[in-house]
Amino acid sequence: MLTKLLVCLTGMPGAGKSTIAEGLKPKGYEIINLGNAVREEAKKRNLDPTRENLGKLMLELRKKNGAGAIAELVKPKIESSIANVLLIDGVRSNDEIEVLTKLGTVKLLAIHASTDTRFSFLQKRGRSDDPQTKEHFNERDNRELGVGVSNSIALSDFAISNIGLTKEELIKKSYDIIQRWVE
Repeated sequence: MLTKLLVCLTGMPGAGKSTIAEGLKPKGYEIINLGNAVREEAKKRNLDPTRENLGKLMLELRKKNGAGAIAELVKPKIESSIANVLLIDGVRSNDEIEVLTKLGTVKLLAIHASTDTRFSFLQKRGRSDDPQTKEHFNERDNRELGVGVSNSIALSDFAISNIGLTKEELIKKSYDIIQRWVE
C-alpha cells in the first residue's frame, strides 16, 4: 500500500497557511484544516465561533484529550481519504505531528511572515475568530506559542518567508516544494 504524503502547513496565525491551502486546492490537493476541526467541534457543542470560545475549546480539547487532540479530530478524514497527498493546514505542535506520522509520511512546511504583515492579513481575512485589535492578536500569538507552534516551525522540512511575495508567488513557491516531495 502506498503511504499518504501529509504536507503539514505550520506557522503563526496570519502567515499564509490557508492562502496556500486554498491556492493549491485547484491543483487537486485535498485540504484538511485543523482550525476547522475545532470550529466543527464548537458547532456540535452549540458554541458561537468567537475568538474566545474557539481559543478556550482548543485548549480544553488539548487538556482533556492530550496535546495531539486536534490532529486526532481529523484522523478519520485522513484515513478515509483516497488522496495520495493531503495538505494539513494549521499544525501547531509536535504532538499533532506525532499523531499524523502514524497516518502517513509527514513533511512540514513552515510559513513565516512579519508581525505587521500577519496582523494585516488577519484583519482582512474575515473569520469570526480573527483578532481585530493588536491586544487580541498578541493574545492569540501567545496562545499559539503556548501550545508549541514554535517547535513545529523549528522542525520544519522547509520554510518559506512570506514577506514581499504576491499571493501567486507564495502559492507557486509552495507548489514547487511539495512537488519535489512528491517526486
